[in-house]
Formats: sequence, C-alpha cells, structure tokens
Amino acid sequence: MSRVRVYLGCSLDGCIAGPDHDISWMEGPHTTPPEGPTKALTFEAFFADVGAMLMGRGTFDVLQGFDEWPYGYTPILVGTSRPLPETRSSVRAVGGSIQQMVAAAKQAAGGKDVYLDGGAIVRSALDAGLVDELTLTFIPVLLGEGIRLFEGLKHRQGLRFGAPVTYGPMVQVTATVE
Repeated sequence: MSRVRVYLGCSLDGCIAGPDHDISWMEGPHTTPPEGPTKALTFEAFFADVGAMLMGRGTFDVLQGFDEWPYGYTPILVGTSRPLPETRSSVRAVGGSIQQMVAAAKQAAGGKDVYLDGGAIVRSALDAGLVDELTLTFIPVLLGEGIRLFEGLKHRQGLRFGAPVTYGPMVQVTATVE
C-alpha cells in the first residue's frame, strides 16, 4: 500500500532551509554520518521504497543548482503554477489542490511510496490529513531564521513517535501521523 512520507533534515530550531533557501548548513562535520551499520533510516533505504516524489517549486529551484540530480529516473512532480524549464524527462509540473497533486503522485508511484519535499507542500499535505509518516533528522545547528517546517500549519497534528536514533552527531525521529 502506498504511503505518503516526509524525509527531511531539520535544524534544531525547526528550519529546513535558511534565508533564501540556503541549505549549506546541511553539510560539514555536524552532519557526518557514522561509518558502518546504523539504526537510522538512511536516504538510500528510504528512497528505495519511493515510487514518485512531489516537491514544491522552491525546492525544485534549489535542486536545479546541484551538480548531480539525486533522484535518478524516479518520477518527480513539481507543484507549481509557473512553467518549468526543460530539464529531465522524469520531471513534470502539477497543479490544483494538494489532494489532486498527491493523487497524481500516488498514481505516478505505481503502488510504491510518495515522498513529499518542501515546506509549503508538507504543511499543506499535513493540514489536509494526507501525510502518513514524517522522518526528521535533526542537525545540531541553530539557524535563528529561515524556512520553518511547521510554521503556518492550520490544524493540530497528533503524532506517534518511534524511538529516536542517534546518527553520528544527529538525532533522527520518525513519527506516524494519527
């Protein structure tokens, strides 16, 4: 059964990006995972269950600056009302309500999980009751300002936490949305 999941790095003060979508703070010694086996859910293990991804336009624009595309040929749906630049054949724009965009991502996922990325997309999906699981890896840094993951939620969300896992200098928490 297809699940709608979130997998994000987060500063201790709740930011998923700094001002101007800066994510440079996600690299460095404070984000170095340990060598060898871990109980944390690695991105590779998480992404192995993903059939499609729905991301916001701001996230897509940041990723366009990366040297390497981290998602291979997995279908990527970008929630936007603006035309996308010609990029990869696996990327397409979607619009409409969050329910319509998640439904399109589920269809593209072919029974596998849907990965949500981007603050506005995640908040909208949470408010609509569409998110099944959140995995947040807290990075030991305080940004003070930036894009806060949960700022602007319109509805209270009940969560059931799994056991936290240390992952090198980071702490990972997985929560099921109730």
